[in-house]
Amino acid sequence: MVLVQRVEAADPDPLVDFSANATTPVFRNIFVNGDVSVGSGGVRAALDIGKFPGLTSEGLTVVQFKMVPCGENLPHTHPRATELLSLISGGPLQAGFVDTKGQAHIHILYPGDLIVFPRGLLHFELNVGTETAFYISALNSQNPGTLDSAGAVLQLPERAAAIAFNQDIATVAALKSHRPYNEPPTLEAAKPGVCVPGQFITTTC
Repeated sequence: MVLVQRVEAADPDPLVDFSANATTPVFRNIFVNGDVSVGSGGVRAALDIGKFPGLTSEGLTVVQFKMVPCGENLPHTHPRATELLSLISGGPLQAGFVDTKGQAHIHILYPGDLIVFPRGLLHFELNVGTETAFYISALNSQNPGTLDSAGAVLQLPERAAAIAFNQDIATVAALKSHRPYNEPPTLEAAKPGVCVPGQFITTTC
């Protein structure tokens, strides 16, 4: 006889209609009062229970973005949440994820489009248009976690990272010196020549 044990974990169900720690279900001006980070690629403003107690036990985290042309939300994962992204205006965005079979699912998003990033999978967003992209992401956990994928690999011992990238240690050391771990998460702009706003609006480039 074979016994199979299955363990599932998720945010706890709410025990009350509305958190006793919350004074209002409304949060105003997220780009001023939220958890704001500014990078060369734009502005990221997040809400969690620390900033907005009204989210307590609701199983949600919300992030809004204003991404400049050729700005990128660097490849990352959320180990504890699925993400639903909605492009409101500007862009378009090149966005996608890589599944556990190594297959990339890359799409071009226009205002009104949505994309889902399955829990724990590597994903990114890049503004390939000529206008600032305003978009919103909702994650189904009040503590989704964000792991900067490239930055995380470069935190490994240089030998281990060199083997992973099929490079020599000197190359990895050079990468590490130019690519710190992205914490807090910020939007970053492409280097000159890497991305031209409005050109190559495709899923393959």
